[in-house]
Amino acid sequence: MTVPIRVLVCDDQLLIRSALVTIIDAQPDMEVAGECGDGRAAVDLAAQVRPDVVVMDIRMPVLDGIGATRLLAGAGVPNPVKVLVVTTFNLDEYVYEALRAGASGFLLKDAPPAQLLHGIRTVGMGAALLDPDVTRQLVGKYAARIRPTDSTPRDVPLTPRELEVLRLIANGLSNSEIAATLVISPETVKTFVSRILAKLNLRDRVQAVVYAYRQGLVT
Repeated sequence: MTVPIRVLVCDDQLLIRSALVTIIDAQPDMEVAGECGDGRAAVDLAAQVRPDVVVMDIRMPVLDGIGATRLLAGAGVPNPVKVLVVTTFNLDEYVYEALRAGASGFLLKDAPPAQLLHGIRTVGMGAALLDPDVTRQLVGKYAARIRPTDSTPRDVPLTPRELEVLRLIANGLSNSEIAATLVISPETVKTFVSRILAKLNLRDRVQAVVYAYRQGLVT
């Protein structure tokens, strides 16, 4: 029997938190490891229950979701915990900062339950989850902040085809969209993505998007 994904739910709104707990606990491959209403409690509780995924709100008292994500999944954190940001605030600076802080994914609270559960499973398996439309809007809004001051592309240790795939990732295309654009199979795209992340020592697609803009590979 597959070991269930242990999920910690952190949201300061009791009604929303209860709904998330109910949906997650009803899944045969998931279990709620704990729940809390602020970021500080999430950090403390995660140290006790060691969840596989933390479903994290952003705007909360005591410690917001950005600060909590940084403590749970930020650079240099020993035994980092995967964080899935779920918020009502679409594409504001808080979301961008949460992703920079180490979040592995982002969903809106009005997403269907099936999409939320898919997100938890995706993040739990070690992949990143960032909706392609969300990616396009995020990089469009914040690209100037992460783009180098000069527009000359940097030397990147990738093949021409890998560079092509990286640029498409940075433009917000999903694996299936990349496959259709390049007329290759989705499995081949997955292979390219894995190679890109490994060569550049990146954790996930979110970091790949930021990397591409920082290196001046997309405009």
